Formats: sequence, C-alpha cells, structure tokens
Amino acid sequence: MFRFHALSGASTLALCSALSTIPSTINAQTAAQSLPPVTVDAPREVRARPAAQKPRVGSSSAQRQTRPPAATPAIASAQNKSLTASAALANLYQAPAGQTETTIDRSQFDNRPAFSVGDVLRDSPGISVKQGNGPRDLGISIRGSNARNGFGIRNLVIFDDGFPVTQPDGLSRSDLIDPRAYAAIDVIRGPSSALYGNYATGGALNFRTRPGGTIDGVEYGVDGGSFGYLNNYLAAGKKIGNFEASLFASDARGNGYIGNSWFNTQTVNFLATLQATPDDRFTVKFINNDLSTRLPIRLSLNQFYQNPFQEGCATGATAAAGCGTVSLFKNGFNARPGAAGAADRDTETAVQAGLGRNDRRTIVGGRWEHDFDNQTTWRNQFVFDDRNINQPTGATSAIGDFPSYNYMSDVTKRGEIFGMDSTSYFGGFYNTLVASSDSRNVMPGGNATLGLLQSNTFSDTSNYGVRAREELKLNPNLTAIAGIGWETTLLKGINTAYTYTGASGVTSTKITTADRQFQNTAPEFALLYKLNSEWQFRGRVATGYGTPQVGNLFVVSTGENGNNTQLKTQKNLGYDLGFDWTPNNDLRFSLTGFYEFFKDELVTQATQVGAPNASYTFNAPRSEHRGVELAADWKFYPGWRFSAAYTYLDEVYTEYTENIISGKVFSFNRAGNKIPGISPNELTARLGYDEFSGPLAGLGAFVEVQWKDSFYMDNANLLKAPGYELVNLNVHYKTNLVSDYFRALNLYLEVRNVFDRTYVASANNIGNTVSALGVQGLATTGSIYAGSPRAFVAGMKVEFK
Repeated sequence: MFRFHALSGASTLALCSALSTIPSTINAQTAAQSLPPVTVDAPREVRARPAAQKPRVGSSSAQRQTRPPAATPAIASAQNKSLTASAALANLYQAPAGQTETTIDRSQFDNRPAFSVGDVLRDSPGISVKQGNGPRDLGISIRGSNARNGFGIRNLVIFDDGFPVTQPDGLSRSDLIDPRAYAAIDVIRGPSSALYGNYATGGALNFRTRPGGTIDGVEYGVDGGSFGYLNNYLAAGKKIGNFEASLFASDARGNGYIGNSWFNTQTVNFLATLQATPDDRFTVKFINNDLSTRLPIRLSLNQFYQNPFQEGCATGATAAAGCGTVSLFKNGFNARPGAAGAADRDTETAVQAGLGRNDRRTIVGGRWEHDFDNQTTWRNQFVFDDRNINQPTGATSAIGDFPSYNYMSDVTKRGEIFGMDSTSYFGGFYNTLVASSDSRNVMPGGNATLGLLQSNTFSDTSNYGVRAREELKLNPNLTAIAGIGWETTLLKGINTAYTYTGASGVTSTKITTADRQFQNTAPEFALLYKLNSEWQFRGRVATGYGTPQVGNLFVVSTGENGNNTQLKTQKNLGYDLGFDWTPNNDLRFSLTGFYEFFKDELVTQATQVGAPNASYTFNAPRSEHRGVELAADWKFYPGWRFSAAYTYLDEVYTEYTENIISGKVFSFNRAGNKIPGISPNELTARLGYDEFSGPLAGLGAFVEVQWKDSFYMDNANLLKAPGYELVNLNVHYKTNLVSDYFRALNLYLEVRNVFDRTYVASANNIGNTVSALGVQGLATTGSIYAGSPRAFVAGMKVEFK
C-alpha cells in the first residue's frame, strides 16, 4: 500500500551541525538570565507579567497576567505605569486589550507527540483545522474563516515572534510550523484589520519561539510510531549578557496512512536578540522549511465510504473500487484529433502519476527597536519571504517562485491624557509580491512527468497604509480602546492561457488582464471592565477586510481560465461580548458570544474533475456569522485537571443568488442556506492526572475527546460530510536527572483514535449542477481526505546542561 521512504539523513549529528549558527561562546559558564516566556523582542525584564505562569487552556486576554490578591486601584495603577512602551507593543501581537484571545502555553503540549499545529490549536475555542495538501499543511480557521477555502490558510494573518509569515497576497501555509519550536501560541479572534491590515477578517495567530535563556543548553528529542513516522528534533539556546539566541531544527519523515502520502520535511527556526545599547535592541529571525511529499487524490463522499485510505490504487487500469483517479492527456497537451472516449487520455491513480509537492519556504527578518525614553519606542522591521513551489497535484502542476518584501515602522508611547494612563500607537507599512508562475499539464509516464504549458500568470500585489490605536484607562477598572487602519491594495496581473490544436499542437493563446485598486478603512472600539480580582467583562465592535488574490481573478466557475476580475473586497463588521471568571488559580472560565455581518464574502469551491484549476472563487453579497466560544480550565483536586474548548457556529447566506448554466441559465436563491464547510459544533475536552510527589512523581496520563459535528459541503445544502468523535489516550513521565551533563528526561506514549474510527479529516466545498429540467445535483469532484486510523506514537526528550 505504502511506498517505503528511507529515513537516511535524520541522524542526530546532522541536526547538531545546525548549532554552528550560534556563537561558540554559547556554552560559557555564565549565569543564565531567563526571559519572561511572553517576551519576543527584548532581553530586558521590563514586562509587567511575571516569568512564571500557570499553564492554561483557552484563557482570554483578561487572564494574561497573574493577579495579585485583592489589588487596590493604587497598586493596579502603579503596575500599569510600569509597563514600558516596548512591552506594550509586544502586547499588540499577544493580547490586544479588549479583544477575545486565548494563549496556548507550551505546558499543554510538551508531554505529547505534537506533530502538526493541528495537535495544538484545538486547545483554543474558535479554532477549526482540516487536513491540507501535505503532512503539516492544514487549513486553519478562526470562527470558520478558512473553512470555505480549498487550500492553504486565508482570512487570518500569522506572525512568528512578531514577524509576518502571511505573504502580501494573503496566503499562509503551515508546512513550516513544527510545534516543538514554540513556547506559546496566541489565538486572537474576531475582525482585526484595524491592527493587522488586509486579510485579518477572522483574526490572527502569533507563534512565539522559546527564548534562549529558557532553554539554557541543548535539548534533543525523537518521536516515532505508526505508518513509518519518525521525527528527530533539537533545540539549543543561551542568554549571555546582552545577547540571547535560540535555534530549533527538526527532520520529520513518514510513509503516511493513505496511499501515495509519504513525506520528508526539514525545518529550521532561529531567533537572536542583541541589546546593543540601553536604548537599542536588534532582533534577527530566520525560518527555512524544505518539503518533499507525495499526495493522494481527494475523494468524493461515495469513494470515501468505499476506500477511505486508497488501498489497491497502484494503477488506473487495476484500481480497486473507490480509488481516486486523474485524467491526463497522453501527449501532454490536448485531445488527439478524431480520438474518441478515453483514446486520447490516460486515467491514472496518484501513485501511478506521481502526484505530490516539492516546496521550499525561506523567511529572513530583522527588527530594530529604539527607546527615545522609557515611555516611547520606535520600531522598524523588514522581512524577506520566499515561497518556491513545484506542485503536481492533479491534471496540472503549479510551478513558481513567490518572493515578497514587507516593511513596517511604528511608534508606541506610554503616558497620560488628562491624568488617565494611555498607550498610543501609530505606524505605517508597505509590502509587495511580484511573481510569474506556470501551470503545466501533467502527462503519463510517472514521477509527475510534465507536458506543455497550460497557462502562465504574472502577478503584482502591493499593500500600503497606516494604522493608529489608543488605549485609555478611564478609571482603575475601565479601559477604552479605539483604533483605525487605512490601506490601499494594488492587484495587477496577466493570465495567458494556451490551447493546442491538431496532432502537432498548433498554439493559440487567450490573454486576460487585471488592474485593480482597492481602498479599505477598518475602525474598531472596545471596552474592558474589570469588576474585581475575579471578574472581567469585554465588549468590542470591529471591522475586517480581505481583497481577492490575483489568481482568483483568472478562474471562472467551470475551472477554466477566464475573466473573473469583477471580484470585490470582502468586509465584515463584528460584535463581541464576553466575560472571564477566575475565582482562584485553580479555575478559569471564559465565555464569548459574537455576531458578524459579512458583505461580499469570498467563498471558494472545488471545480469539476479534470479542470485546469482546482477551485473557483466568488462573492456572496451578504452573509451572517454568529456563535459562542467557551474555554474552561479546572484543577478540581490535587493532581487532577479538566480542560475544554468548545465552539458553536451558525453561518448562513442572507443574500446570494447562484446562477448555474445547463443549456440556459438557472438561478437559485441561497438565502437562508448554511455556508458550506462550517461545522456547527466542535469540542476538545481533556481529563488528566499528574503525580507531583512520592516515588511516582512526574508520572501522568490524560484522556482526550475531540468532537466535530457534520456540515454541508455545497451551496444547495444537498450533501453533508459526516461528523466524528475521537478518543486519544496519553501516558507521560518526566524526571530531573542528577548529572553533570543531563538535566531532565521526558518520556511519553500516545494512542490516537483509540476506537479506530474512520472519519473525514478534510472536505473541500463542491459545486452544484443542474439538469435541463432544473433539478439540482452535485459536481463530480474530489473533496475528501480521510483522517488517520488508530495510531501509536512514542517519544523521548533529553535536556542537556
């Protein structure tokens, strides 16, 4: 069933060689000065938050600080004034005041084999993930933001230590994210374009690597388990005087649990900060990911029920029932003149055609912060981000290089206005991406043999604008927040589609051009009321916007190249109301309700099998998103802990008429229909026990339940993807070691999908068809990837001094 992929090159020595990027003085016997785990840009301990935090799940921004008991207004005011401008700036990427936010701390996933970001993000309410095109490629949604897209991550922006990893065209990919690298992940929910700009209609994610001082040495770990999975990883870090650096490197390989899904991926993530003077800090960021993977073909729901893991799919001629197949031109460019039926095409499976991805992503960033005084910080940041792709994922292969440049400059000032504590922020930004990409026909011959050029797209995407924000403490208990962002987006593109006629392939071209300019403004306003040391209430109204990408402008509903340049910017207006209750350090509870109104929502659906483009994007004039988010973390008895993250979503079209052509145009009113791809209920709950004393100290276990409700897959609401419930079981052990060289040992074993449920891990939206009599049906297209059957994964990590 599975191709064996050699595990060469994964040795510890190969990983350790990456340490050469850290100065040789890293092992100096200097007393390490640990940074607070929330600091990403300054080695000085100037944060109001203490370094030691209680691990938490689903905490809101209200719970970002450990509160002193019965804090008086005078004490609270003094603490607020101690927050420097640099620390206040870092807060904007971790816990913007007044916004619904959850921080997932490393303690919540350090004792389990966290392979992809999906293993971690489920601990936050509002988050949904679906399997993408690769082992760590996931579609991440905040409040359903990305559920209506076919690949990658859209409608939210992503940062890594405050450096943007969302490119100027709005695309993010999670291939470069290895959860082992991170100290915490901030999940910021709700429309956020006032602060984060274009594409932040759903919110933002900020991944924070571990500061070198908290590692204070070297760590090596290895995970291995079912389906040939093996992940070697290494972390090294140190803080020496005014210099601090950390390095993470990993090598993950596996055969995959679906036919034609073996993978081989390497990730490096480096962060260094130098306090050059008392007023100047320099930070350098480097991320690189190499990915080589084979890809199965997405299945229809009927094929999923027949053959979810695509067994017996070596060739199209001998394929078992339920195998996904792709139709390829035998000559690599057209149907032969006079040929009938399948005579001009070859039907092949993913294994036979050699479908997959060979991609590289490289990000280099630099940041300079200058303190004019203890209350005013000026920041300048530059990021180069290059995405190089070679993706034969179906009948065509996408090939291209996408280099982008991102510059921003801002000033943050702490002070007073009419005697009230204030934090003021103002900044400007510019980012651009210019690329030329090809789509080439895949032809028979195996190993993704390329035929002639199907199309070429030249794209030029630029964004520039300004943003401002004011946080004003009206009294010791009430804070008002107001912000606004203005942005211009320029989209320019030329799509050249090639048609070949005759046996010799006489070429004709169809050229479509686009030159669009969008201007968007996004205001926001929030109130944060802290009743006492236990209760905090949040209210917020905010806006978001997201422009289409250049590629969307050149694909029509049939999946052919054409003119779709009338696409508009999607906009949303959202209302959040919630509270956070923390009666003591053992109980944290957060509840948020939201209601968002969308205008011209961008929705993507899969096209017909064999179309040159896999997806098509359209505007739905009006829609509404509403829901509830709940987070709970309860240590109800010594050693015992219960946590839960629950999301309810109800998302519907309120104005949308879909036109489908079948000889003539048939119009269907979709108002009141559910937006496809949105699961109405999702829950992750965990019950665990850890022994803190005695001979079994360090031993623990937990049982975890994941529930995802069924959801519609098409605009007509004719077909549902089935829901599922999964149970995972984990046993772990950690102990400190008495040694001159070793600090600690961590062991764990996890059984995933204990009851071996067959479930849908990913289902892309599909289009509707109509008969000559006006009867609606479903497009014949691939949509579904199955989730993993029962799997056993064990791992260990050794910490060196």
